[in-house]
Amino acid sequence: MSGDAPRHFHEELAQVKVRLLTMSGEAEAALELAVEALLERDHAKAKAVIAGDRTIDAMEVEIEEQCVDLLALQQPMARDLRMLTSALKIANDLERVGDHAVNIAQSAERLTRSRPITPEPEIVEMARLARGMLSDALEAFIRGDAVAGREVCRRDDKVDALHRSVFRILLTHMMEDPHVISSGMELFLVSRNLERVADLATNIGEDVVFLVEGKSIKHHAEDRGDPPL
Repeated sequence: MSGDAPRHFHEELAQVKVRLLTMSGEAEAALELAVEALLERDHAKAKAVIAGDRTIDAMEVEIEEQCVDLLALQQPMARDLRMLTSALKIANDLERVGDHAVNIAQSAERLTRSRPITPEPEIVEMARLARGMLSDALEAFIRGDAVAGREVCRRDDKVDALHRSVFRILLTHMMEDPHVISSGMELFLVSRNLERVADLATNIGEDVVFLVEGKSIKHHAEDRGDPPL
């Protein structure tokens, strides 16, 4: 790269980060609205989440095209190469978060038509934790903070434990009253989707460590702790 090329390249990289941050905000908002639709039995909010998914899909395509152009035209090395490959993966993860928000909204729609069953506080807490993990993972990516990336990964265990708890609680309800089986299954699907969002946030946390340190911590629980001082 010569002349203004490096400056132009890094301006484009900065733009990719801004677009990812915007996309993350859209995905988090969709998730929040989907959970509100569930809690409030609000059909209109559920519909808004489903309709808004096109925006998130379009953002993924834009980021993908920009990253592929930069990879092809600039042939970046080392950290810049890791940055672009991570950005591609993160855009895909965020698009999937949008899909999980749609799944929750669809469950919310179906639950407005069935016998009410109170969403467990565990589901509310799972939603709060998953959104927080997503937000913190993106912030860690923007800052290039591997310690924060690892910290997001560690929080996944708490969401998994809540998911198991939701399953046990719903199973008890369904065994006691067969009339709530369909509602119980919908809430279990909601819990499963929230658990998947936390998994996607964990993927992003792992990508941050890869970006900063050049090493993969996927499937290596022992590497998710902070590096020794």
